[in-house]
Amino acid sequence: MAVTAQMVKELRESTGAGMMDAKKALVETDGDMEAAVDWLRTKGLAKAAKKSGRVAAEGLVGVAVDGGVGVAVEVNSETDFVAKNGDFQKMVASIAKVALGAADVDALKAADLGGKPVETVVNEAIAVIGENMSVRRLVRVEGDVVVTYVHNAAATDMGKIGVLVALKGADNGIGKQIAMHIAATNPASLGEADLDPALIEREKAVLTEQARESGKPDAVIEKMIVGRMAKFFEEVTLLGQKFVINPDLTVAQAAKEAGVEVVGFARVEVGEGIEKKEEDFAAEVAKTLQGA
Repeated sequence: MAVTAQMVKELRESTGAGMMDAKKALVETDGDMEAAVDWLRTKGLAKAAKKSGRVAAEGLVGVAVDGGVGVAVEVNSETDFVAKNGDFQKMVASIAKVALGAADVDALKAADLGGKPVETVVNEAIAVIGENMSVRRLVRVEGDVVVTYVHNAAATDMGKIGVLVALKGADNGIGKQIAMHIAATNPASLGEADLDPALIEREKAVLTEQARESGKPDAVIEKMIVGRMAKFFEEVTLLGQKFVINPDLTVAQAAKEAGVEVVGFARVEVGEGIEKKEEDFAAEVAKTLQGA
């Protein structure tokens, strides 16, 4: 029996298994849906379905560099306990290395890791460890040199915040300093030209309304807005920010003095944008003991 995309989708939704695993199960069972579910269960892959609805907002960011390419990968888990697990950390390190050859997170999930797709490796880990996990984000930067920094490191090249800095020119130590600066200040973009236009317009609208409340003439207000927007760009763009190592210089000036140019960066923090369900620790333990 021919296995269709709709059959694979249906099996994935009913079991929580990965796409490649669902397809293989259907091929192995000649398209028999019930038999495919049983096949996945015997492999421990359907077990992930029970965990898939739970929020995975903890985990680690793993970084890797190969020549002028650097990547940061966020792999989530439900609890920080799993993030401290040696097997989980080994998996994150392996996924980060595979990510060097992947264009985006979907390609990463389908990429080969030890003879299996990354998505399958993660689902097998869910079945063993018993927590929901996911490969959530992959970012990459490229330059003559890519420097990494990990904040709150749990192991080598992984932690709660991963930073990549791409430089044009030969790094002499400034890259690590800039990476630490990025971890601390979390700039919105590299420069003014890279900022989200919607963010700029929203800020300009707020500043305009504030200026109008002063009752000053329009010509004066326009000059006020120019000055205030310049201050805004200085605060939110990496190149415009005051360098934390030497506040007398901007990051752009510090890089220039070091003989390099910052051409890209990425800052990935575990759980950014995920709505976490707050529970007190006692309730969490009680829930676990009840087999939830």
